Amino acid sequence: MSISFGYWAPLEKNGLVATRLPGRTGCSFEDNVRYAEIAERTGFDHLLLPTRFVASSDSGEQWEALTIASALAVRTRKIQLIAAVASGLWPPAVVAKILTTIDYLSGGRAAINVVSGWLKDEYIALGEHWLDHDERYRRSEEFIRVLRALWTEDKATFRGDFYRLNEAEMQPKPLQQPGPTIFQGGNSKAAKQMAGKVSDYYFMNGNTLVGLEQQIREVAAYAEEHRRKVRFGVNAFVIVRETEQEARDVLRNIIEQADTATVEAFQRQVRHAGSATAEGEGMWADSSFEDLIQFNDGFKTGLIGTPDQVAGKIIDLQEIGIDLVLTGFLHYDEELAQFGEQVISRVRALEAERLGKHSVQTASAGK
Repeated sequence: MSISFGYWAPLEKNGLVATRLPGRTGCSFEDNVRYAEIAERTGFDHLLLPTRFVASSDSGEQWEALTIASALAVRTRKIQLIAAVASGLWPPAVVAKILTTIDYLSGGRAAINVVSGWLKDEYIALGEHWLDHDERYRRSEEFIRVLRALWTEDKATFRGDFYRLNEAEMQPKPLQQPGPTIFQGGNSKAAKQMAGKVSDYYFMNGNTLVGLEQQIREVAAYAEEHRRKVRFGVNAFVIVRETEQEARDVLRNIIEQADTATVEAFQRQVRHAGSATAEGEGMWADSSFEDLIQFNDGFKTGLIGTPDQVAGKIIDLQEIGIDLVLTGFLHYDEELAQFGEQVISRVRALEAERLGKHSVQTASAGK
């Protein structure tokens, strides 16, 4: 199968990196319509709308994901709309209905990224219960089970520790069956086990090939225990320039002009997430100051260089089992289109070349 491509929809004012280096990226609704149209034209398959109700360190302004997904549903034609939803801040039955509506508005393109919650300050500010780490993932698992019950059952009954349904009828059912695609993230054992049990895609923060391969093996093993298969996505901050040195210079400038106060505040906020598990493998557990300049460790994935170099690295990701590359950029105004035109096109050519070689080898082996 071909690897697919998505991008972070820029819903917040300050972009995806905590740097004083100016970025040419807008966050208005019309900006996001324009980016989605560019993405559809240049070969992207997904866009991810992040969630935040109370500002974290990195932005004082951010739009709400499900609302923007609803609006984009009627302004786009084919891209999948992945709305992030924090399981502790929304009743799952309400989300099931909203996503079904988006599914119809979009002609079957709704999806959800179920976020288990890492920003304690947000939950406290909104008067919601802050659960221990593993309990947050148990709640998210129940959240997903409730979504699926409402999307597939005529009268859904559910008895969990966090949610209840009593012969609940939801009509209409989503266009997609058994429902919109469900994504999730998380580095901990609890997150990986949850993915193996209930999720369609497991999103990973940026990492090395070795680190990603290890996560893929673990989640795939948990999924196999439940006779399931999970697909895998990885976050990557992309810098493509005519020469590798130019790309490296941009990265160096981002880091040298880091907004130190923002990164340090973010570092304090994520410290609990990174150390909250018994095994110490939570999100950002081993992230350095430089890693945290890009909020989801996107530099680590290494998609920095010429179009040919970046395309080759994406093929390397595909070969270890990555199904989706989730991209972010400093300058969305030009780099989104550049990535589609110069990198995605190269990846498709490399895939076709590899498929041709495989076909020849298969034919030769059959003689």
